[in-house]
Amino acid sequence: MENSDTVKLLQECDAGTKMAVASIDEVLDKVCDQTVKALLDESKRRHEALGNRIHSLLVENGSQEKNPSPMAKGMSWVKTNWKMGMEESDATAADLITDGCNMGVKSLHRYLNQYKAADQTARGLCTELIKTEEKLSADLRPYL
Repeated sequence: MENSDTVKLLQECDAGTKMAVASIDEVLDKVCDQTVKALLDESKRRHEALGNRIHSLLVENGSQEKNPSPMAKGMSWVKTNWKMGMEESDATAADLITDGCNMGVKSLHRYLNQYKAADQTARGLCTELIKTEEKLSADLRPYL
């Protein structure tokens, strides 16, 4: 990786995939509807596969992975547990994950704009991650 924009974009995507997997894990065992559970399982697998590809590129080029910020993870955990504690339902889980997807899409677009010099591979993985987030959000709308 010859430029820092590529590394930085991949690191942000790496953190994003980890955040998505952790968020899905937070609600997965509380979901009752088998279709919702299957959507979340499939999206978790897609996020993990993307994360593995991103992580491999970072390692290949001697770069460090990036974890989600402890503040973001903590706030997500508090919000999830508070909302699920108030009403543990598939609709609440869909709402939480949809909110997370929307925040992820917004952040990823911001990083694409910020790291304009990132190579096409990194930009392509980021775009693929955006599409994965958008698909999950759209798939969960009927359960809101």
